[in-house]
Amino acid sequence: QLQLVESGGGLVQAGGSLRLSCAASGRTFSMYNMAWFRQAPGKERAFVARIGGSGGSTSYAEPVKGRFTISRDNAKNMAYLQMNSLKPEDTAVYYCAATLGGGVYYSGGSYDDWGQGTQVTVSS
Repeated sequence: QLQLVESGGGLVQAGGSLRLSCAASGRTFSMYNMAWFRQAPGKERAFVARIGGSGGSTSYAEPVKGRFTISRDNAKNMAYLQMNSLKPEDTAVYYCAATLGGGVYYSGGSYDDWGQGTQVTVSS
């Protein structure tokens, strides 16, 4: 099990950038698939991006493709979400999530460990 702590959220104008960080505890971080989800007010939690244990496999939700980049640093037990060209519709609480396994997972139900979330607000 990983303990996950997100940081880096905040208020930014449309068109701006933010970089979210996810700090993970545990000695086997590289074995975990990592992902970012988000939940906007009144909406269900939604998949944003995922990355495999080695960092070589990534996937993105259509609304963020070309604007967001997920990455990880296994030596530092860190995962990141670089968000560029932010839009007001990106406003949400962003969650870091982790799961073991060799597959590709897009559903929140496939992830076992979650952070507390960090608020991202994009003003128009």
